Amino acid sequence: MIDPANQQPDDALRPHSYDGIQEYDKRLPRWWLLTLYGAMVFAVIYWGYFHAYGFGVLPVQALEAEMAKNAALAAQKAGEINDESLWKMSTDPVANAAGKVTFEATCVACHKPDLTGLIGPNLVDNQWIHGGKPMDSFKTVNEGVLAKGMPAWGAMLGKQKMSEVVAYIFSFHKQGEEVVIVPVWTPPAIVAPPQ
Repeated sequence: MIDPANQQPDDALRPHSYDGIQEYDKRLPRWWLLTLYGAMVFAVIYWGYFHAYGFGVLPVQALEAEMAKNAALAAQKAGEINDESLWKMSTDPVANAAGKVTFEATCVACHKPDLTGLIGPNLVDNQWIHGGKPMDSFKTVNEGVLAKGMPAWGAMLGKQKMSEVVAYIFSFHKQGEEVVIVPVWTPPAIVAPPQ
């Protein structure tokens, strides 16, 4: 119960009571009311700007776009290799030039300088033995096919040089072109020059 002797003259009690408890009828502080009204105005402007009229990008969408951009950048820096990155490399003249140098140093003996194949298969047609995607070729270069005489180049070349070689090979192809899988391939007979 409230002691009337301690009550301030400008603080009137509210006429109702709950469980014997009465409260003063005080006005809310101005700073509190300004915060409340400011939050209400901000909510209306926010709703209009982002939801009703669509002027701005929602923070959730901006965050998702930024996270996707950061993931792509991190994957690029980490050297993540996939079909998309190899196709993109195949259009990069610098990567193709580096791939050509490595190809000429390691692959020409079996695939010829024009990639049409000698002991190894033709790399410029649409017929593939181990799959016609860049990652299939990357795996073949990395692991080799010992039964066919293709050595594993992964340990010798490393990830970057293998990526450049595959990009160079796929610079002669277009993304989405028809791929014909040829399960068995035998090298053409090599004719010795007349003596």
